[in-house]
Order: sequence, then structure tokens, then C-alpha cells
Amino acid sequence: MLICGMKLTHDGGVALVDDGALLCSIEMEKLDGNPRYQPLDRLEVVEDLLRQQGVRPRDVDSFVVDGWFAAPGEQTPLLRVTHRGRPVTVEVAPYSEADAPSPVDVLHRYAFDGLPLSSGTVRYASYHHGTQHLLGSYCTSPFAARGEPALVLVWDGGSTPRLYRVGAHPLSVQALGPLLPVYGSAFADYCAQLEPYRSAGREQVRSCDHAVPRNLDVAGKAMAYAALGRDEPDFYPVLDEQLAGLPLTFDTGLELAQWLDGHRDTVWPGASDADLIASFQGYLGTRLLTALRERVRQLPPELRTDNLCLSGGCALNIKWNSEIRSSGLFREVWIPPFPNDSGAALGTAAAEMVHHGQGPRLEWDVFSGPRLRDNGEVPGWQSAPCDAAALAAVLHERGEPVVVLEGRAELGPRALGHRSIIAPAHEAKTKILLNDIKGRAHYRPVAPICLEHRAPEVFSPGCPDPYMLFDHVVRPEWTDRIPAVIHLDGTARLQTVSESGNPFLARLLTEYERLSGIPVLCNTSANENGRGFFPDVHAAAEWGRVDILWADGRLYTRRP
Repeated sequence: MLICGMKLTHDGGVALVDDGALLCSIEMEKLDGNPRYQPLDRLEVVEDLLRQQGVRPRDVDSFVVDGWFAAPGEQTPLLRVTHRGRPVTVEVAPYSEADAPSPVDVLHRYAFDGLPLSSGTVRYASYHHGTQHLLGSYCTSPFAARGEPALVLVWDGGSTPRLYRVGAHPLSVQALGPLLPVYGSAFADYCAQLEPYRSAGREQVRSCDHAVPRNLDVAGKAMAYAALGRDEPDFYPVLDEQLAGLPLTFDTGLELAQWLDGHRDTVWPGASDADLIASFQGYLGTRLLTALRERVRQLPPELRTDNLCLSGGCALNIKWNSEIRSSGLFREVWIPPFPNDSGAALGTAAAEMVHHGQGPRLEWDVFSGPRLRDNGEVPGWQSAPCDAAALAAVLHERGEPVVVLEGRAELGPRALGHRSIIAPAHEAKTKILLNDIKGRAHYRPVAPICLEHRAPEVFSPGCPDPYMLFDHVVRPEWTDRIPAVIHLDGTARLQTVSESGNPFLARLLTEYERLSGIPVLCNTSANENGRGFFPDVHAAAEWGRVDILWADGRLYTRRP
């Protein structure tokens, strides 16, 4: 059965699942250098992407569209897109089962008609936005692969953190209720009212778009900026009191920050904006873990499990993830590389797969994004064959950053070696250089990549972390050897690399260690600031901020 999943709002995308196996998941921002969070607002793009995969609309057995929330003043979730220049209104499922007009199960399937594709219209299904997060995480997890149950914690921008219990045989989902009365967007909205995000945040409040909510780009930056501040637990009671007095709305974070901005001299004299950001991040992580611990303690024995999946945009916060993983509550914690809406097309296809009895396990690979476009010759650049060993020698001898483009793009927001800028990590100035060429603030960290079997020697805990979703600390004996990848708080957002998961990157690291004695390199995303990954070597050359490019076995350097 061939299923086409679609996400039409921000982080738009198309995913194809065939008989329980992922064929591709294409995010709009990764096509043609599109802006970050690009919606899929032209349905003819779906036709084009299907054609590129050798699929015609009539070959698809089921189309399914991710759910969303109703726009202000409307009772029904309606998405407004176009098809070949004509306006189209697409009705979809509510954001979550809690938003449905009448009580429904989390797996409830909504059926609609009239989606224009090709020369006609097709019937399509839709599931709650929260459902795709839940199933996108569970169906790609090792628990589904092993036929084991799991708890799934979903905390997205438009929802409070909600806990579910998923059984594998047969697949069943039981809602265990919300954990905190805070929408996931609260952290970003709060930070957007403080420096250095204040101006942009206030402008977005005025121009918020139903399809592309405000402050999508703030949370990740603020997580890094928090390292400049002090997380003060004595401030948590103030946050408790204020949140208890605010209504549960999408403006909670905004209103909390505005209140604190006028009362900081009373509640925390001398606090900087970085202190307020660090403390709110710490507060939310602590309260989330406390609520999760209490809920798990209350579960009857038949619902308990040592497995946990995390999903929703809040699962990109490595501080919160690490607190949960190190708490001892669970034997194993799984987060897919696309916990935010970048995985929504895949997740909604997984929901349809489950509906038709083909789940719960989804066969998938993290490198299932757009294929690297044909490279060929690049005006002003010369090229020559270059394998992993030769590239390692270039990195070791020249010490410069290299754009690395290989095969199919990775799923999700993290560059994992197929759309990356790679550089040596032995000099602190490399982080400054990488942030400068990327047009990023000085406090932004640069991630380390390390061979999986060497990681425990260099990092603590250094356990497998192939998708950069947890915190690690650089061990003292290595801090002077890899300063470029150490964040301001001493941590690192590590990516571990294995031969089976990423053979080219593993060979590159192996050869680089043989030359340098260091099994670590810097890795940051290969993209223009504010846009998705480079689709080909021509785009990277046109960007022009580095002098060395590598693409599918060829090294490109500027002509003298």
C-alpha cells in the first residue's frame, strides 16, 4: 500500500510510505534553498515531488494531510493553499483530540474529499497533529521494532505536554493526560520578549500567521543563549505563582515575560535577560520531570514500561531531554531526528499506515531527504576525485572548513554529515570562524562529531547519540584538545558516528584520527543563514563563504 503524507503548514513536506517502509520524506525548506519553516502552500509541488520519485498521483493508494488548529474566528481547521494558481481550501483534523468538537480517540481518522491533484480531485484522510507526533516517534523507535510498549510524551508548540501509553500487539494508544498547564510555544514566546530577541519577537506578535506561527526560530537560539545566564532555582516559586495566575492561552509565555520585565527589580534585582532565560528553561525542565515522575508513579502496574519516546518541538531542547534521560525513570529514551514538525509528513503517513494494519514498525533511514542534485563543473572552481582519506588529509593539512554534501539529505533540522560544514576542532578560533561565516551570534555552539566507540573516552556520558539530541560534557583531559566544540557552559551537542549508520563520515573520522590523533571534528549545517540545506554544490559555491567544497566524491577548490 502506497501512502502519501503531507504537511501543508510551516515545515511543510511530503513523505511516501510503501508497505511499511519509508521511501522518502521531503521538507520544503530543503528544496532550492527555500526559507526555513517553508510551508507547502502549492499543491502542484506534491505532483512534482511524486514525479521525481517515479510515482503518479493515481499510483497512490491513500493521501493523508496533517491536522492543524482553526484560525481565529473559524470553527473548523481550514488550510488555504493554491493549486496551479487557483485558491484551494483544505479541511483537516483538529490539532489534537482535546481540540475536537466532540470526544474522539487519539487515533481517530477524519475522511474528506476534494483535494485537487493532477487533473482531478482525490479523497484524503487527516489525523490530529498530535497524533502524527505520537506515531512518528513510536513507529520509528526501537521499541516498535522490538514489539515493545512505550510511554510517549508529546509536547509541541500548540499543546501542553501530554503522556500516552502505546501497546504494540495489537497497536493501541491510551491517553494518560496532560502533565503541565503550559503550551510548548511558551518558552520561545517568553524569550522573544527579552534581549537579544525582543525587537523581532514583538514584530512577530503583530504579524503572526496561522500557517507559520510566531517565533519558530527563537527556541533553539535561546537554548544556547541561556549558557550566558544563571539558572536560579530560588526564582522558580515566582514563576509558579505567576503562571498559576495566568490563563492557559497561547500568549502565556509572552504575558509572563512582559510581567517580569516590569517587576524584575522587585523579584530578582540585578537579573540579566540571560538569567531570566536560563531560569525559565531550567524551571520548565524541572517541572516537566517532576510531573512525569509523579505520573509514572501513579500508573497501575499493567501500564508501566521502561521505554519512553519524546516528540513535539520541545523534544529539540537537549537540556530537558538530558534531564529525563539521566533521571533513572526509564531504561531507554528514544527521540527521532525529526521530533518537531519537520517529521509531520512522515508522522501522518505513519498514522495512516497504522490505520490500515501495517504497523506499528516503520522501516526508515535518516538519510531519506532530497537527493543531491547533479553537480558537474562549477564556474570559477576546479574539481578532482577525492575519497574520505584524501578529504581527511585536506582537513588536517589546511585546517579550513569544508562544505560536505553527500547523497540524500538527512531528515529533521540537524545536519548529520550529508549537508554539513566540517572543520577541525583543535583551535578555539574555529568556532568563531564558523559562526562568522554562518552569520550567527558568537554564543551559538558548534557541534562535535565523534566515532561512536571513542565517544565515552572524550565525552561524558558519551553514549550513542546519532542525532544530536542530548547534552554531553567534554572530559577534562580533552578540553584543551577540542575547544571549538565546547559550549559556554562546558557541554557539547554530540553526534556519534558508526560505520553502519554513516559509513562515509565514519571513514573520514577514522582517517582524520590516524593523521591527527583526534577522533573529533566540528559539524554545523551547510546552509545560508535563514534557509534550508544547500541542494547542490552550485548553491554552496554561489554562497561563497568557504574555499573548499566536497560533493559525492569530488573536491572543489577555487581556481587561482
